[in-house]
Amino acid sequence: MSHLHPVPSGPSARHLVVVSAGLSEQSSSTLLAGMLTEAAVAAHDGALEARTTHVELRPLAHALTDALLTGFASGELAEALAAVAGADAVIAVTPVHSASYSALFKAFFDVLDAGALEGTPVLVAATAGTARHSLVLDHALRPLFGYLRALVVPTGVFAASEDWAGGSGETALRQRVTRAAEQLVALVTARPREERLDAFDRDVAAMGSFEDLLRRS
Repeated sequence: MSHLHPVPSGPSARHLVVVSAGLSEQSSSTLLAGMLTEAAVAAHDGALEARTTHVELRPLAHALTDALLTGFASGELAEALAAVAGADAVIAVTPVHSASYSALFKAFFDVLDAGALEGTPVLVAATAGTARHSLVLDHALRPLFGYLRALVVPTGVFAASEDWAGGSGETALRQRVTRAAEQLVALVTARPREERLDAFDRDVAAMGSFEDLLRRS
């Protein structure tokens, strides 16, 4: 987990967590994640304080495998999962592998606590070598985050190799990035800020008060 930019935690402060599953430090997924982060922070336009955390999944690969096998996350992986669970908004970026999100990307959201993203605005994005894979946004990413009960931003962002080469392709990419970031910020600002519960607190809340338990016993 890297690129933590704290600000004062006032009543308007919002926490944006960016998850990217690129397989190298300068992967297109990492570059797109950075572009989306900058656009989202800029879209706040000073109306809200913004704190961003960038979660790179590549260094967490071994910890993710251990968590899948044991059902327990520790160390930096636990911190990353807690950051996502406590986020006011999430940007999720994956490279396309075999016409879908990568195994690393899926593993991270597999070990995330059930209900952790419920009601959270999420911007989905993907990268690939060719635009033929752009349907991954609607056929894979939206169903995944719909299942997790997140609020998925209407505009998803897909970037193919030609979109990084300058010219009209890059211009169109930046327009999609700006539009998606503005939609994400609009979803966040339309909702009152609330303290998000961790898995234990969600379970306790679902059980009800001690008096409720006595009445049901």
